[in-house]
Amino acid sequence: MKKIIISASICLLSVAASAQQTQWFLRDKTDSTAGISVDRTYRELLKNRKPTPVVVAVIDGGIDVNHEDLRRVLWTNTKEVAGNGKDDDKNGYVDDVHGWNFIGGKDGRNVSYETAEVTRLYVQLKPKYEGKSRASLKPAEQKEFDLYAKIKAEVEKNQAQYKAQYQGISQFYAQYKEAVSGLKQALNVTKLDTNTLRQAADTLRDAALKRPASGLLRLLRQQGAADTDVVLGELEKANEQLKARAEYNYNPDFNSRDIVGDNPNDLKQRDYGNADIMGPRADHGTHVAGIIGADRTNNLGVMGISDAVQIMGVRAVPDGDERDKDVANAIRYAVDNGAQIINMSFGKDYSPQREAVEEAERYALSKGVLMVHAAGNDGKDIDTAANYPSPRFIDGKEIPNVITVGASAETNDSELIASFSNYGKSTVDVFAPGKDIYSTVPDSKYESNSGTSMASPVVAGVAAVLKSYFPKLTYADIKRIIMQSATPYQTKVRRPESSDTVAFSALSKTGGVVNLYDAVKMALAMESGTATKGK
Repeated sequence: MKKIIISASICLLSVAASAQQTQWFLRDKTDSTAGISVDRTYRELLKNRKPTPVVVAVIDGGIDVNHEDLRRVLWTNTKEVAGNGKDDDKNGYVDDVHGWNFIGGKDGRNVSYETAEVTRLYVQLKPKYEGKSRASLKPAEQKEFDLYAKIKAEVEKNQAQYKAQYQGISQFYAQYKEAVSGLKQALNVTKLDTNTLRQAADTLRDAALKRPASGLLRLLRQQGAADTDVVLGELEKANEQLKARAEYNYNPDFNSRDIVGDNPNDLKQRDYGNADIMGPRADHGTHVAGIIGADRTNNLGVMGISDAVQIMGVRAVPDGDERDKDVANAIRYAVDNGAQIINMSFGKDYSPQREAVEEAERYALSKGVLMVHAAGNDGKDIDTAANYPSPRFIDGKEIPNVITVGASAETNDSELIASFSNYGKSTVDVFAPGKDIYSTVPDSKYESNSGTSMASPVVAGVAAVLKSYFPKLTYADIKRIIMQSATPYQTKVRRPESSDTVAFSALSKTGGVVNLYDAVKMALAMESGTATKGK
C-alpha cells in the first residue's frame, strides 16, 4: 500500500512540489545537488553509440496508454491482433497488446479499491478465534491466536484513525472550496494567486471577504503553492485517499474480488484478468512509467531516463494492498513476454502467500531478469521491520536479482534522505531521487510526486540505459555496476521518524545515491577491458 505523505498539522499533501515544474534529478551532481547526471551522460558518454531496445515491465496500478509522452515507448506484443477477442500468440492472455491486467474481470470491469492485507488476514481468522481466549486454546493454536489478536487491534485502530482523519479533512475541504469559490466570485477572477490575495487582503473593507483572503494567502505561503487551485487539487487527493483508507482498505466488510472472478486461494491459477492495463486509477503507474522512459525525442512534457525503453504495463496493484497471487502472476507474465527489467513500486507489511511470490522471483532469476523494488514510505528500518516483497528468500538468503531502493531528495544537506523513506544498512541497496519528482500523469498531464515509488523507477531507468547500450551485461553486472558506481555521501541527515542524526552512508549497503554517469563510465571500462567484469 502506498502511504499518504500528509502534513500532520492540517492534513494537507505537500504542495510545494506541485509548483516545481522541473526534473531536478536529471541534472548533474554537484556539491549541493544530488542529481544522477542523466543529461551529461547522453551528452558526453553515449552520443556516438546506438542503443538496443530493452523491455521494462511496470507492475503497478495502471498506465495511461494514450499519454502523449508514453504512446511511442509502450511495449507492443506484435504477435497479438488488437481487439479481435482471440489469444493469437497462445500465451494464455487474450488481446494483451501492451500488457495484462490481473485485477480485472473478463467482463471488462476492474478493481479500483482493495482491502489491506492485514484486513484480509483478520477476515480469514475472525471466524476461528472471535470470542475465544488464549487460555482456552491448544498450544498449537495459540501462536495463530496471538496473530489474530494483533491484527484485530491493528485493523480497528487504523479504521478508527482514518475515519476521524477523513471526517476532518472532508470538512476542511468543503470550507476551503466554499471560501475559494466565494472569493473568486466577489473579486470577479478565475484564479487566486498570492498577488491577487495580497491585494485583496490589503484593500478589502468587507470583513467577510478580507478574512478568507488573508487566511488563503497565509495558507499558500505556508504550503509554497502558486495559487489556491494547486492546494484544492492536493486537498481533493488527500480527501480521496483518506476515504479509501477508511471505507475500503481497513473495512472488513468490503470485498472487491468478485469483480475478478477467480479463486483467490488457487495460487496455480493464471488464466484470469483482462487486457485493460490502464484501469480506473492510472495516476501512480503512469508517473512511474514516465520516470523510466517518457519520450525523450518529442519535445513534450518531460524526459524519461532511458531513451531506448519499451514499457510493458502489468496491472496488479489496486488502491490498497496487492495480493501475493497477482504479484506472482505479474512477475511471470513479464518474464514470459520478454521483460528484462521489472519495476515494483509497491509493498506491504504482511505476505501470507509469500511462497508463491518467491517461486515467481526464482523463475525471474532463472531467466536473468532484474527486479527493482521500492523500499517503502513508512520511515522505518527494514532491516528489522517487515516489508514485502522481501529482498531475501524465506530461508534468509539474499535474492540476487533484486535491487531495493530508498528515496533521496535534491539537496546534499540534512534533508538528503526523504523524511518518509524506509532504510536499512543490510536491506536497502541504494538510494535514488524520490522527492519532488516531476513526471507523467493521465490525460497527457504532468505533476510532481514523492515516494520510494518514484525512486525505484529512477534505478529501473538507469538499469535500462545500461542494458540498452551494453546488451551483453547480465542482471548481476547491472546490479553490481549500479551499486559500485553510486555516489557515496557522508552527510549527516535526520533519521526518518526520529530526532537523531546519522551519516547518510549508514542507511544502505552502498551509502550512496545512484548515478547514471558513473555507472556508464564503469560499463565502458568493463567493455574496454580496463575493469574486471563480474560474474
